[in-house]
Amino acid sequence: MSETIWCCPVCGSPLHPVERSLKCENRHSFDRSRKGDVHLLPANKMHAKLPGDNPEMVRARHAFLQKGYYAHLLQTLCEAADGLPDGGVLLDAGCGEGYYTAGVLHSLDEKGKTCHAYGVDISKTAAGYAAKADPRLDCAVASVFHLPVQDASCDVLLSIFSPYCGEEFRRVLKPGGRLVMAIPAARHLWELKAAVYDKPYENAVRDYALEGFDFVQKYTAERRITLDNAEDIAALFGMTPYAYRTGAAERERLAALQTLTTETAFEVLVYQNQP
Repeated sequence: MSETIWCCPVCGSPLHPVERSLKCENRHSFDRSRKGDVHLLPANKMHAKLPGDNPEMVRARHAFLQKGYYAHLLQTLCEAADGLPDGGVLLDAGCGEGYYTAGVLHSLDEKGKTCHAYGVDISKTAAGYAAKADPRLDCAVASVFHLPVQDASCDVLLSIFSPYCGEEFRRVLKPGGRLVMAIPAARHLWELKAAVYDKPYENAVRDYALEGFDFVQKYTAERRITLDNAEDIAALFGMTPYAYRTGAAERERLAALQTLTTETAFEVLVYQNQP
């Protein structure tokens, strides 16, 4: 592809591919890594030496997802993203290691559709994994709160367990473009929480109304999964927000688990960007 949707994080001008770099008219230049991703996160927006998921977390999530535990969610996302026009632009805002983005691309292939696919993640390690997940996926290290993406350039935006930034999402989506958002349902991982916590609680389900968007449709993806080793259980727990706020006693209970059967439940919400 000769052009991209990327814009310069310094001056906001469109970025153009020049060999292994992206350059703007004001001579700001950004080189691609050996894995193919490009770093478009300004130093004053990093707030940490290595923001986002660290390499260990990314490797664990990659290994877990490759085993197909969340294949039912991927299938639902493929269905929800089917409205992408042939030759359209897909942006995954918070793409992680690229499992879902690459899966959606494969689904579009099976339907005879082509698209230009982009992914953004604030974790350099995750963006590197995503760039290798599918050679057609153009990935950048960047924040979803400051997307280095041109205005009204995207037909479909995926937001899968990622921070929501309505102002930015509306800006980069074309009028009438679709936002496809995946969130955990109320009973997601209930048995896992019951095994770890004295008083497990259901997830709060968000209000479906989003400013600037029209609600189109809700999909559900539910399945009971069985994990038969401590490594997969730990990887699953590490993918959740609970990993950041769990005490030593609860972590000991988690480490003692050798097998676990738990409900997985997701909501996939589709919105249309208002003109």
